[in-house]
Amino acid sequence: MKTISSRDNAFYKDLKALATSSQARRKAGRSLLDGVHLCQTWLDLRGAPVHCVVSEGALGNAEVTAIVARCDALGAPVTALPDALFNAVSQVEHGVHLLFVIATPQPSKAPALVEAAVLLDGVQDPGNVGSILRSAAASGVKQVYCSPGTAFCWSPKVLRAAMGAHFVLDIFEHVELAPLARAAKIPVLATSGYAARQLYTLDLRQPVAWVLGHEGQGVSHELLDLASERVVVPHAGQVESLNVAACAAVCFFEALRQRQA
Repeated sequence: MKTISSRDNAFYKDLKALATSSQARRKAGRSLLDGVHLCQTWLDLRGAPVHCVVSEGALGNAEVTAIVARCDALGAPVTALPDALFNAVSQVEHGVHLLFVIATPQPSKAPALVEAAVLLDGVQDPGNVGSILRSAAASGVKQVYCSPGTAFCWSPKVLRAAMGAHFVLDIFEHVELAPLARAAKIPVLATSGYAARQLYTLDLRQPVAWVLGHEGQGVSHELLDLASERVVVPHAGQVESLNVAACAAVCFFEALRQRQA
């Protein structure tokens, strides 16, 4: 294990850039996993990180030491930082001081829509995107396609909200969704608060692709026109519509309920 104590260290400067700049993360092709849960899940599902970073104060934590030992065994470099230096790169308040640097997964060209999928059309809030990914993974949806206006899936906020869902999904970013929907081999269902067709009247036992739109504007007119169906989640009361992440969860788990039934 290597120890770094200077803010002027080249590795530390690179680490801080990754922690604070989305441009730096994209340029380097690297992402940061912050905290025991994300790091443990990455080890279990994907293997060794590019680098493991831990604060000196966290080395007394049993979970952290077990993860560090696994990284050592897998040949991943481990670096310890004084707590003050670690705090400057971590975005988690009151968390356990552990970070993984990983190579951001870069799937090949987005395949055609042939299995259960979700299309994110300009969903901008990182918390919503992360929640949608988490619900997708939990309900058996395997593929996620993101339009250019959707929040970057490998940003720290999306990663924290998704709680490890990224590691079991195929995530395709910067995808033009209209050609994908036009060539789909499965039904494409666009959610809309103004649709006439209610979710619970649909037969969802076979794979479908869900289209979820921008928090304020909803799904684009082009994708609404290309959809096989426009679908609304019925609700009572005076609230105009559901939050997009809540809508996604209801849709995904209704499909799961029908498949399991």
